[in-house]
Amino acid sequence: MRTLIAALALACIGTARADNGTDFTPQGRAMFRAAACGGDDAIPEPFPKRIIDAHCKEMASVYSSYKKSWADPAQTFIAALRPRDLPTTIVYPFGGGDLSSALTAFPDALELTTISLEAAGDIRAIDSIKRSQLATDLDAITFDLRRLYRSAHSTTKSLQAASHSTLPGTIMMALAGLRVHDMEPVSLHYFDIEPDGSVRYLSVEELDQRATELAGKKLDSKKKVTHYWYEQTSAFANVEIQYRPLGDPKAPLRTYRHIVANLDDAHMDADDRVLTHLRKKGKVAVMTKAASFLLWYDDFSHIRDYLLKNVAWMISDASGIPPSYAVPAGFEQLTYGEFSGPYFIIDDKNTRAEFVKLWKDQPHRPLPFRFGYPDAEKHNHLMITRPKT
Repeated sequence: MRTLIAALALACIGTARADNGTDFTPQGRAMFRAAACGGDDAIPEPFPKRIIDAHCKEMASVYSSYKKSWADPAQTFIAALRPRDLPTTIVYPFGGGDLSSALTAFPDALELTTISLEAAGDIRAIDSIKRSQLATDLDAITFDLRRLYRSAHSTTKSLQAASHSTLPGTIMMALAGLRVHDMEPVSLHYFDIEPDGSVRYLSVEELDQRATELAGKKLDSKKKVTHYWYEQTSAFANVEIQYRPLGDPKAPLRTYRHIVANLDDAHMDADDRVLTHLRKKGKVAVMTKAASFLLWYDDFSHIRDYLLKNVAWMISDASGIPPSYAVPAGFEQLTYGEFSGPYFIIDDKNTRAEFVKLWKDQPHRPLPFRFGYPDAEKHNHLMITRPKT
């Protein structure tokens, strides 16, 4: 089904950037309006107004509840902790498309990067999705966002499920984050990371060719997939969305990028383009939460070492950097809330004891909201890692 959105997209091919990357802004704005319920654009013509209105009514309730119960109090609390001279470049490893939390912690970010196993997905699905599938995906989106916003963290299972929907779930989570924080998308591009760490934007022809090649490889593969805990192979892997405050066309553009990567050492040894890209940013502010405690493991030493060399300030739950690495590297760690141990972990090195001691040795600082995982006894907890003064 050829739609008005698709026609607009064809008109934009190759014109948005000097490097010939294709701009998918029409589809991005259509999904922002119809699925994330953002902005005041008219509902795109192909979509049933009844379905979109009902979906947006429910999403308004989801957003309102999230802002009242988490985003607003968390933003106020974290603002009192952030240094005034904090870098405006933010890195969020293991973050999925969780732009909502990132903008809560860093509302003034000018460049924000999330990294996870989930591909961005093909935004062009909004052009041709069938009415029955649209209703199904909108219901799934609402469910996943409600779960994310209620628990203040996303599970790998829910992130992977969203990324396998017809509508690109990772992009949807990012667009919902813009809606929560009164921002709007201005451009949407897909990109590769070059060996020198630079970004190269992709044309629609390149993307289509890659998608065709990958589809052929999948047909030839006899490997049985029993789970989704791997980095997704997709032509539409890495996405860049430029955005600005809603209704302020003169505001400087800000940049959000989502990168697909397995950050374990084996993958970083085989292909270090992501680390090279991150190093080019210089000092950065960092957040991690609900990161499966991967930074505790020696299998993730490369991304941990990158953080230790480039962090200007970091906010995390206990899935952040263990004290045994942070302190020798010249950092101090401040604790908030309570921590009695992780509620799940394979911990052969007893790293949990470091964190229990860290919280025990410091004065109790109350934390009125959950940040990432709860501890083993369902307590809220949060940790700041910063250069020792």
